[in-house]
Amino acid sequence: PNIVAIKEASGSVDQVQAIKDACDISIYSGDDGLTLDFMKAGAQGVVSVASHLVGRQLQSMIRLMEEGKEAEARAIEAKLNPLFEVLFITSNPVPVIYALLSKGIDVGGPRLPLVDVTKEEAEQISAILNCL
Repeated sequence: PNIVAIKEASGSVDQVQAIKDACDISIYSGDDGLTLDFMKAGAQGVVSVASHLVGRQLQSMIRLMEEGKEAEARAIEAKLNPLFEVLFITSNPVPVIYALLSKGIDVGGPRLPLVDVTKEEAEQISAILNCL
Protein backbone atom coordinates (compact mmCIF):
# COMPACT_ATOMS: atom_id res chain seq x y z
CA PRO A 1 0.00 0.00 0.00
CA ASN A 2 2.97 2.36 0.38
CA ILE A 3 4.07 1.92 -3.23
CA VAL A 4 2.01 4.13 -5.52
CA ALA A 5 4.13 4.34 -8.67
CA ILE A 6 6.99 2.75 -10.56
CA LYS A 7 9.74 4.47 -12.52
CA GLU A 8 10.29 2.07 -15.40
CA ALA A 9 13.74 2.47 -16.91
CA SER A 10 14.25 -0.87 -18.62
CA GLY A 11 13.77 0.67 -22.06
CA SER A 12 11.07 -1.89 -22.82
CA VAL A 13 7.52 -1.03 -23.79
CA ASP A 14 6.69 -4.70 -23.19
CA GLN A 15 7.83 -4.29 -19.59
CA VAL A 16 5.45 -1.35 -19.14
CA GLN A 17 2.61 -3.45 -20.50
CA ALA A 18 3.53 -6.37 -18.23
CA ILE A 19 3.48 -4.14 -15.16
CA LYS A 20 0.18 -2.61 -16.25
CA ASP A 21 -1.33 -6.08 -16.72
CA ALA A 22 0.00 -7.37 -13.39
CA CYS A 23 -1.05 -4.59 -11.02
CA ASP A 24 -2.92 -1.35 -10.63
CA ILE A 25 -0.09 1.12 -10.15
CA SER A 26 1.01 4.34 -11.82
CA ILE A 27 3.95 3.93 -14.17
CA TYR A 28 6.39 6.65 -15.19
CA SER A 29 9.03 6.44 -17.87
CA GLY A 30 12.59 6.65 -16.62
CA ASP A 31 13.78 7.63 -20.10
CA ASP A 32 12.78 10.96 -21.64
CA GLY A 33 13.04 9.56 -25.16
CA LEU A 34 10.57 6.75 -24.47
CA THR A 35 7.94 8.81 -22.69
CA LEU A 36 5.37 8.79 -25.47
CA ASP A 37 5.88 5.13 -26.31
CA PHE A 38 5.50 4.25 -22.64
CA MET A 39 2.38 6.42 -22.37
CA LYS A 40 0.84 4.52 -25.29
CA ALA A 41 1.40 1.37 -23.22
CA GLY A 42 -0.22 2.88 -20.13
CA ALA A 43 2.35 5.05 -18.36
CA GLN A 44 1.33 8.42 -16.94
CA GLY A 45 4.44 10.50 -17.66
CA VAL A 46 8.17 10.66 -17.01
CA VAL A 47 10.72 11.05 -14.26
CA SER A 48 12.79 13.35 -16.41
CA VAL A 49 16.36 14.56 -16.71
CA ALA A 50 15.65 16.88 -19.64
CA SER A 51 12.89 18.67 -17.72
CA HIS A 52 15.58 20.65 -15.91
CA LEU A 53 16.17 22.37 -19.24
CA VAL A 54 12.91 22.01 -21.21
CA GLY A 55 10.25 21.43 -18.57
CA ARG A 56 7.52 23.43 -20.29
CA GLN A 57 8.03 21.62 -23.59
CA LEU A 58 7.89 18.22 -21.86
CA GLN A 59 4.77 19.26 -20.01
CA SER A 60 3.16 20.28 -23.31
CA MET A 61 4.24 17.02 -24.96
CA ILE A 62 2.69 14.94 -22.19
CA ARG A 63 -0.48 17.00 -22.08
CA LEU A 64 -0.93 16.68 -25.84
CA MET A 65 -0.50 12.91 -25.59
CA GLU A 66 -3.08 12.76 -22.80
CA GLU A 67 -5.47 14.74 -25.00
CA GLY A 68 -5.04 12.24 -27.83
CA LYS A 69 -3.03 14.65 -29.98
CA GLU A 70 -0.23 12.20 -30.64
CA ALA A 71 1.03 13.82 -33.84
CA GLU A 72 1.53 17.14 -32.07
CA ALA A 73 3.18 15.40 -29.11
CA ARG A 74 5.48 13.51 -31.48
CA ALA A 75 6.50 16.78 -33.15
CA ILE A 76 7.73 18.10 -29.79
CA GLU A 77 9.42 14.76 -29.10
CA ALA A 78 11.24 14.93 -32.45
CA LYS A 79 12.54 18.39 -31.65
CA LEU A 80 13.73 17.28 -28.19
CA ASN A 81 15.23 13.89 -29.14
CA PRO A 82 18.74 15.28 -29.75
CA LEU A 83 18.68 16.74 -26.24
CA PHE A 84 17.42 13.47 -24.76
CA GLU A 85 20.33 11.68 -26.39
CA VAL A 86 23.11 14.15 -25.57
CA LEU A 87 22.17 14.21 -21.89
CA PHE A 88 23.37 10.62 -21.67
CA ILE A 89 26.67 10.79 -23.57
CA THR A 90 28.38 10.20 -20.22
CA SER A 91 27.27 9.34 -16.69
CA ASN A 92 24.10 11.04 -15.51
CA PRO A 93 23.88 13.77 -14.14
CA VAL A 94 27.16 15.14 -15.52
CA PRO A 95 25.75 16.37 -18.90
CA VAL A 96 22.72 18.07 -17.35
CA ILE A 97 24.94 19.75 -14.75
CA TYR A 98 27.11 21.12 -17.57
CA ALA A 99 24.03 22.22 -19.52
CA LEU A 100 22.52 24.02 -16.53
CA LEU A 101 25.81 25.73 -15.72
CA SER A 102 26.16 26.83 -19.35
CA LYS A 103 22.67 28.38 -19.09
CA GLY A 104 23.80 30.37 -16.05
CA ILE A 105 22.07 28.19 -13.46
CA ASP A 106 24.56 27.52 -10.67
CA VAL A 107 24.04 23.94 -9.57
CA GLY A 108 27.65 23.32 -8.59
CA GLY A 109 29.76 20.67 -10.21
CA PRO A 110 29.59 16.90 -10.19
CA ARG A 111 30.71 15.17 -7.00
CA LEU A 112 33.33 12.45 -6.99
CA PRO A 113 33.57 9.86 -8.32
CA LEU A 114 31.92 11.76 -11.19
CA VAL A 115 34.01 14.30 -13.09
CA ASP A 116 33.25 17.20 -15.42
CA VAL A 117 32.43 16.58 -19.07
CA THR A 118 35.33 16.41 -21.48
CA LYS A 119 35.95 19.19 -23.99
CA GLU A 120 34.40 17.04 -26.75
CA GLU A 121 31.32 16.27 -24.63
CA ALA A 122 30.95 19.96 -23.76
CA GLU A 123 31.01 20.83 -27.46
CA GLN A 124 28.34 18.21 -28.23
CA ILE A 125 26.07 19.41 -25.42
CA SER A 126 26.54 23.08 -26.37
CA ALA A 127 25.74 22.37 -30.02
CA ILE A 128 22.39 20.82 -29.05
CA LEU A 129 21.56 23.57 -26.55
CA ASN A 130 22.19 26.17 -29.25
CA CYS A 131 19.55 24.51 -31.44
CA LEU A 132 16.78 24.61 -28.83
